[in-house]
Amino acid sequence: MAPDQLISPELARAITELSRELNRQIGLLIDRRGRVSAAVVGDARSLFLPDINRRGRNRLCGLRLVHTHLNAEALNDDDLTDLALLRLDCIAAIEVGPDGLPGTVHRAHLMPANDGDEPWTLLEQSKVHDLPEDFLSFIGALEDEFSRLSWGRDSGDNMDRAVVIHVSGRPHTAAQDSIDELKELARSAGITVVHEIIQRRNPDPKFVTGKGKLKFAIIKAMQLGAETIVFDMALSPSQMKSISAFTDLKVVDRTQVILDIFALHAVTREGKLQVELAQLRYRQPFLGMKSSAFSRLTGGIGGRGPGETKLEVDRRRASDRIARLEREVSKLGDRRELRRGVRKRKGVPTVAVVGYTNAGKSTLLNHLTNSQVTAEDALFATLNPVSRRIRFPQEREVIITDTVGFIRELPKELKAAFRTTFEELHDADMLLHVIDASCPDFEDKYDTVVKLLRELELDTKPTYCVLNKQDKCDPDTLAGLTERFDGFPLSALDRSSFTDLLTKMETDLWSEDLSPAT
Repeated sequence: MAPDQLISPELARAITELSRELNRQIGLLIDRRGRVSAAVVGDARSLFLPDINRRGRNRLCGLRLVHTHLNAEALNDDDLTDLALLRLDCIAAIEVGPDGLPGTVHRAHLMPANDGDEPWTLLEQSKVHDLPEDFLSFIGALEDEFSRLSWGRDSGDNMDRAVVIHVSGRPHTAAQDSIDELKELARSAGITVVHEIIQRRNPDPKFVTGKGKLKFAIIKAMQLGAETIVFDMALSPSQMKSISAFTDLKVVDRTQVILDIFALHAVTREGKLQVELAQLRYRQPFLGMKSSAFSRLTGGIGGRGPGETKLEVDRRRASDRIARLEREVSKLGDRRELRRGVRKRKGVPTVAVVGYTNAGKSTLLNHLTNSQVTAEDALFATLNPVSRRIRFPQEREVIITDTVGFIRELPKELKAAFRTTFEELHDADMLLHVIDASCPDFEDKYDTVVKLLRELELDTKPTYCVLNKQDKCDPDTLAGLTERFDGFPLSALDRSSFTDLLTKMETDLWSEDLSPAT
């Protein structure tokens, strides 16, 4: 067949006559040289297409699908979904007449930019003999347009683009808060979120969302130039495998995003070891999985950090590496214990700053102690405990320690890897629970921190609530919160607002009721 023909009249008649005789749809996948790559026989209403290798999000797959319709119907939703998901050059349906002769031809192709909900365009109906014979030049121009537009990216924009998905039976407000936090996590990980999807249902054991919603998400990602789908939950190996087999997009879950943020912020040897240990623990269940899911994670979100070169190791080697990392982390924990022992012998009180991530803990530490600890408007900017001294009158000193922030659904792999970090809290004489009082959902975040402190058996320690960002709060609301939590309102950027907190710390740390831990 001539490459410039969508399909020749002779070949069209051959498949329509055979389709009428069998009473089944027949489809041909034709490459750009005019050769039939595959012939597919379906049932009376549908086809089941084989796997097709896709060539990248800026290119079409190089195959067109021409198939028969027995009931004189136009292109249906399944046809158009296959066009979008497989990135076909074109899809055409030929109506089969009662005598088996080809009737009207319905055609559609993808569009590089489309203001509507669908990424395709339906072409004018025609007869087989009236089809234009410029197919190759048309497809070439279409691909050039895909490459030229490139979804409006600047030349230096290398950030991943993602569609984020939340699936749960939780109330809409709670679901929106959760996906908003995922979007903030994505921003901290260097991902640009281009669309969000919330579906209220129990997660599907195979695809998490319903299959139709997953198709919609993939099509939306293609429309907006996203190469990643991020799920607001931890995916099981079977879910990761099923979703990855369904799309050529990168598939990432909430745990991977958090691990990626930790990898970006790990600068010390201890931090890098802990992050690598958490990465390997997370990936260990996936290592025996026959899937292309992780082959798409080489570089970029989900594949960064000190463990990047070891993500494809087999289970045995991963287990050996995990055991070795655990020994090294334990040794670092022993050294940390020695340093804590020295402070105890000197009778220096210790105060640990805890709270939800990005609540202002590091900023508070910097202005309390005149330090330069990294403090960013990003989640998990601080990974390892940072200790600084603060001097009170009468030659008294206190060690103040900033710790890693807490978050909802903190991955168990991180809890295990950072156990030596959390041990720092057990030796503290006092906890300062920093709360972002200006945050709309601060109560949920407060409850999350309290729950995690209870899990770490730290709920019996003297804890004082620090209501940060008072300058962004309504005065009446702040007064109510101060009374409710018996807290200390302040702004971590304004040292003059620390007076009440420092007075309380000095009074209680050297009182008979609260002596330094021994």
